[in-house]
Amino acid sequence: MSLTLFVLRAAQAGGLLGEPGRLWPQDGASPGVKVPNPPASPPPGLDAKMNTLLSWGKYGVLICGLAGLFICGGQMAIGRKNRSSFAADGATGIPWVLGGLTLAVSAAGIVGVFFT
Repeated sequence: MSLTLFVLRAAQAGGLLGEPGRLWPQDGASPGVKVPNPPASPPPGLDAKMNTLLSWGKYGVLICGLAGLFICGGQMAIGRKNRSSFAADGATGIPWVLGGLTLAVSAAGIVGVFFT
């Protein structure tokens, strides 16, 4: 006896094939329990502390971005003569630094799009 035939015989014995509408909800009704979906909210007393922590992280990223731009500019200045690959490394680092800064500044807006 094949597996398909076995499944069909079991479904017939259980009455599943006799009433196919019984397998899914009718007229938009939900057959099970409604799953709650509450909005996000911070634990009590943690809201101000998390805002402080996030602002420190954002400030740290901005300082690192400024340092990254200084380093890229230094590489380009040092590699101007006889070290063209060093200057090219500095020039190719600028888009990465700017991309990181852009992501850090717009992170809250990006996350807000998906959770509102």
